[in-house]
Amino acid sequence: MSVLEVAILPVIPGQEDAFEVAFDEARHIIAAMKGFIRLDLQRCLETTNQYLLLVEWETLEDHTVGFRGSEEYQQWRALLHHFYDPFPLVEHYVAVEGMRTEPK
Repeated sequence: MSVLEVAILPVIPGQEDAFEVAFDEARHIIAAMKGFIRLDLQRCLETTNQYLLLVEWETLEDHTVGFRGSEEYQQWRALLHHFYDPFPLVEHYVAVEGMRTEPK
């Protein structure tokens, strides 16, 4: 069962374009990590400086130990962390058995 990392990213107002450029570079870093499955970045319509980051990992440890403990994470941090105010809350989720609904 995979783990979904969920983070709401509050980007400093006026820095959205620069953030998106930096994120386009940073996404290649995380995509190369062991246990990475997929990534999705979405921008909020109501609060345009807020983003939703969804990253699917094979295991929790692939994110919390493997990625966060890596040299690549330091590159990720350097590219992205200065855009956030306040710093994002990151949480991890697993699917509830039998609760996925797909279109027919």
